Amino acid sequence: MVKIAKKTKLGMVQINNSFANQCYLPYSVAMLQAYAQRHLETADRFEFLPAVFDRIRVEEAVEQLESADVVCFSTYVWNVRLSLAIAEALKTQNPSVLTVFGGPQIPDADTEGFLRRHRCIDLACHGEGERVLKAILEHYAERNWQAVPSLSYLNDRGEFLQTEKCPRIRDFMEVPSPFLDGVFEPLIEAHPEMQWIGLWETNRGCPFECSFCDWGSKTKNKVIRRDIEEIYLEADWFSDHKIEFIFCCDANFSILKRDIDIIKRVAANKASHGYPKALSVQSTKNFTDNSYAIYKIMGESKLSKGVALALQSVHEPTLEAIYRQNIPAKAFQEAQERLSAMQIETFTDIILPLPEETYDSFVDGIAFTIGHGQHHRIQFNNLSILPNAAMGDPAYQERYGFETVETDIINIHGSMVEDNPIREKQLLVVATNTMPPSDWVRTRVFSWMTGLLHFNKLLQIPFVLLHQLYDVSYRDLLERFTQADLPPILAEINQFFIDKAHAIRSGDVEFCESREWLNIFWPADELMLIRLCTQDRLDAFYGEASACLADLMRRKSIVQWESVLEAAMSLNRELMKLPFQTEDRQLHLRHNIWDIYRASLRGDRVPLEQGQFHYEIDRTTDTWTSWEQWCREVIWWGNKRGAYIYACNTVDSPTSILGISTNVHSEPDSVLGRSHRHDGD
Repeated sequence: MVKIAKKTKLGMVQINNSFANQCYLPYSVAMLQAYAQRHLETADRFEFLPAVFDRIRVEEAVEQLESADVVCFSTYVWNVRLSLAIAEALKTQNPSVLTVFGGPQIPDADTEGFLRRHRCIDLACHGEGERVLKAILEHYAERNWQAVPSLSYLNDRGEFLQTEKCPRIRDFMEVPSPFLDGVFEPLIEAHPEMQWIGLWETNRGCPFECSFCDWGSKTKNKVIRRDIEEIYLEADWFSDHKIEFIFCCDANFSILKRDIDIIKRVAANKASHGYPKALSVQSTKNFTDNSYAIYKIMGESKLSKGVALALQSVHEPTLEAIYRQNIPAKAFQEAQERLSAMQIETFTDIILPLPEETYDSFVDGIAFTIGHGQHHRIQFNNLSILPNAAMGDPAYQERYGFETVETDIINIHGSMVEDNPIREKQLLVVATNTMPPSDWVRTRVFSWMTGLLHFNKLLQIPFVLLHQLYDVSYRDLLERFTQADLPPILAEINQFFIDKAHAIRSGDVEFCESREWLNIFWPADELMLIRLCTQDRLDAFYGEASACLADLMRRKSIVQWESVLEAAMSLNRELMKLPFQTEDRQLHLRHNIWDIYRASLRGDRVPLEQGQFHYEIDRTTDTWTSWEQWCREVIWWGNKRGAYIYACNTVDSPTSILGISTNVHSEPDSVLGRSHRHDGD
């Protein structure tokens, strides 16, 4: 009788963020599995268990992995603590289980200290993991780790050892597609309740090495490509499996000419199959005609959730300090105007506080960005230290005087998992040698105030009109609402932002928890918008805001602005989306406010006219019957499309005013209202 050797069982752990019943497919560990199954000569000796992919309790994870001989963890800042807790529990239960950790959270510097702090890790892998895992499994029987590249570990005597780095994969086709090789099929079959979010890699690598990012530093610049025919088949797989949302992991989409062919395939699939419903890409910062053609297709097919016009900063000393070169201002404005003309939403990422940035340079940079056409969304991101980014180097942090604080990681519009005590942490920068603590607070307050007033659309119409017609800078407009001499409601808003900034400096989370409104964490500006509206203080807010702007205009000795400001404030107030509105609204203005505003968003200029301009605001098409529904559909889901206001559309040339946010998943779009304008004499 022939004795059949027991198979070595592998557990794969890649804990991703989830949203209700939506979760990312565990793409990284699936790549490792596909590679091992394709290239191992003894692949039949190994059995891969279903992947652990969600933030379940440690006890549940251990139960799923208790039969595993080897457990591999893909780690990043959003899952490393839970991964370590699972590994610790596994080791307690079964000391012989081999635990292998990889991913961006494994530090290249001071790996020894990392391993001594976390003795539950047997092997730490650096860089790409496909070849490394294959070698681990090849040498698993004799535990000859010195024959495995790109490893760090402590041997039986407690000595720290490292092996020679594995060369980067130069041919992406060496790595099988986990989609086409059937790796995900058992997982999808086992979880019919789950709406999966697809992660997709059409190429690998990044040619840039920004100091706040570990993307380029980890991939060493060279971009390698998957074969286009295989990419087409992967696109078909997404459609066949009804994947609603795809997040493309390419660092610089549209940098390759063939990317337009990929988009055409995805758009054609959506037209014929209905899936995917949306595709998010990380666009290259240098726009070409190919880029515009790609985003035109994405816009027309409604695949796009917004185009990133990333800047991070516009301060030249800062860009030099973070090893980054932005697109020229003229190119940024051209991109903004061309995309707006195609009705394609954009957003701009800005990070605070970056090295060499001051309060003045930051505020001027925001005014510059808005003035050059970004009216949809600026996403203000707190600087967080990643271990393998250049900023992870203590010498770099000392050079620029970084002051950091450790905080819990909470996703925007996320919630605490009440039954899971493991909290992930991040290291936020809350001061530098050019932005001391008091200035960091001022900067953080300014960013929230900008979000509330301009990008949440509370005052965007008067801001645009006063800037366009009277050359009032966006800095002056926004800073008027952060000064000390504010009326009661505005002073309360400003103080709320100040208090939240100080709380973050003391270790509080970035967002504001609201048990009352959907029991989630809101950005500070969105929570203030909710409070203004639900507490019926919107009219009082507009009264105070009008007085502040009038004061600003008088201080600047500008004349003949009164009727323009009054009309702009009236139009902005009437266009605010609120629940329980069951009647259309007639608005009669003495100036062509809407035409000037809408043209400005396209990068055009329309002269001020005086006359009779009549607007009919359609409030009955979109109605919300509760504040909870409104919070979810307008403020939460609508924040991706600036849907805080109804869109005024002319009869002959309908155009919607849209905004965008970075926190996009597969949630439904909010519906914009409509209005029709009839010009009088």
